[in-house]
Amino acid sequence: MNFMKNVFAEMKNVSWPSRKQLRRDTFVVIQTTIIFAVMFFVMDTLIQTVFDLILK
Repeated sequence: MNFMKNVFAEMKNVSWPSRKQLRRDTFVVIQTTIIFAVMFFVMDTLIQTVFDLILK
């Protein structure tokens, strides 16, 4: 029970982001994920093409 009391006490000290901040941060995460996905796709395709040329 002491653990739960401590958890609730700590949750009161948390500074929660505003709705605007949360929306902006979520958009940044989605953008970053898309950028990395495209970057990995391009790198993978490039490496695959180079290996295909080497092995032929």
